[in-house]
Amino acid sequence: MTKDLESIKAPVAIEMEEFEQKFRASMKTRVLLLDKIMSYIVKRKGKQMRPLFVFLSAGATGVINESTYRGASLIELVHTASLVHDDVVDNSSYRRGFFSVNALWKNKIAVLVGDFLLTRGLFLALEHKDYQLLEICTEAVKEMSEGELLQMEKARQLDISEEIYYEIIRQKTASLIASCCSIGASSSGATEEMVKKMKKFGECVGMAFQIKDDLFDYGDDEIGKPVGIDIKEKKLTLPLIYSLSKASWLEKRKIIGIIKNNSEDAAKVKIVIDFVRKSGGIAYANQKMTEYYTQSIALLNELPDSAFKTSLGDLVQFTIERKS
Repeated sequence: MTKDLESIKAPVAIEMEEFEQKFRASMKTRVLLLDKIMSYIVKRKGKQMRPLFVFLSAGATGVINESTYRGASLIELVHTASLVHDDVVDNSSYRRGFFSVNALWKNKIAVLVGDFLLTRGLFLALEHKDYQLLEICTEAVKEMSEGELLQMEKARQLDISEEIYYEIIRQKTASLIASCCSIGASSSGATEEMVKKMKKFGECVGMAFQIKDDLFDYGDDEIGKPVGIDIKEKKLTLPLIYSLSKASWLEKRKIIGIIKNNSEDAAKVKIVIDFVRKSGGIAYANQKMTEYYTQSIALLNELPDSAFKTSLGDLVQFTIERKS
């Protein structure tokens, strides 16, 4: 049975509470408008799974200390900056059920807010000479930008191979979770070999996490109606890529035609979803997600037993069994 997030947090519950206060303090600014926006962002925070990965990884590989808190803040500031910028790029008006920053304060301010969050994180690391943490995080920012641009480039052609898909999600999603785990290990005084192992662990978790996310687009009995958002946005994800690779030339042409020209038509989107389900795309994506999950658990099993390690395993399970 999957544990809930509160139970998973238990070994680092005190640290997560303290982190919350330190993180709020790190976002303080004397510019009134910026301070108002920062308060708004803090109020609508999500599950905070990334800082949780940092603290649990630190505890599982060494000792949680002040640089662990800075590492978690750095990750959260960079992640929040990327979400603010993503909403501008995608022209999204909502984020986690709340109005996005660009919806309330327009694109120009949202871009500058994202820049502020990013530089605040970088400055936090430089201020304390956390150069290794900075290096790990900067690498992730570079990867995320490249992954986003690679996806945009390929979306125009509507011809993404399975290999390209893995490269996109490795850069866009897995790189940040990988940096959470390697920053946690690095801050705790772990060896270079252990930091690399934790990076690989986080990467496998991130790959499984994103495939799970892509499966939500097709719905299932527990979630209810499929949403088809990726199809509307002309994003080719693993269930669809696999199904197209198994389709006849004629069927492939028909499905690509719908995605290109009728992606706003709910009835046509349903045709694509049904095609993916019948072609085994859902089952294949589930199989691949399980493979990444298994790899991550194998890497985790190499760590010494501890409450932190147990919670990390539960957190990985939570990411692939979540319902939203």
